[in-house]
Amino acid sequence: MASSVRSRKAKGRRLQNWVRDALLGAFPSLKVDTDVWCAIMGESGIDIKLSEKAQKLFPFSIECKNKETWKGLYDSYDQSISNANLEPAVVLKMNGRKPLIVLDCMSFIGIIKQTNKGEQDGYISK
Repeated sequence: MASSVRSRKAKGRRLQNWVRDALLGAFPSLKVDTDVWCAIMGESGIDIKLSEKAQKLFPFSIECKNKETWKGLYDSYDQSISNANLEPAVVLKMNGRKPLIVLDCMSFIGIIKQTNKGEQDGYISK
């Protein structure tokens, strides 16, 4: 099959790198490899590793999934875009599970950056 394990891992690695780079761009005080770095493919645990400093700015456990099976979710997101001239969001739920919200990743990072006002420049307040 054309979709080898190696190509699937490369696809996942590209998404991890994109997320890492987006976080580093949003929070210039953070440094690659010391504050924000990608897990080794196949390593258990979170996909984007964060130092204690990074966790204060962005306190989230990130799991990266780059799959084509999200088509229905993207269709719902596109519907949210077409319904109003507002930031699109999708709330999804399965029976017995908590509702989740899906936002554009850069919009989400921007919201977190705004809540940190100035902290992204290395001035972490308590």
